[in-house]
Amino acid sequence: MKRIPLLKFGAGVGVLLGLTLGRVEPAFSLPPVEEIPEEILRTEIFTEARSPIDGKPLTAAEYAELKAQLETGPTPRLSSEVRHVIFQLRVRRLIRTIIPFNIVP
Repeated sequence: MKRIPLLKFGAGVGVLLGLTLGRVEPAFSLPPVEEIPEEILRTEIFTEARSPIDGKPLTAAEYAELKAQLETGPTPRLSSEVRHVIFQLRVRRLIRTIIPFNIVP
């Protein structure tokens, strides 16, 4: 069995490391310099918005007023037939939770 002198082995590793580290490329994962950081964009105050109903441009005051109207407005009522179907689906889901077989069609 031939023994490799430690000095020659260490020099080979040094040359290999030197060649590898000498070929380091610049990092491409950094964002471009002209791009605004997300932290700054999150603190930006919006002065205009779009209507959630029809997409028309609104001022901030009009948007706040529309949002308040939508929150305090009456909730739409479902017909009794639709409410009954939803109730049946909820009962079916409960039965399937208790009995995990396909007994309920």
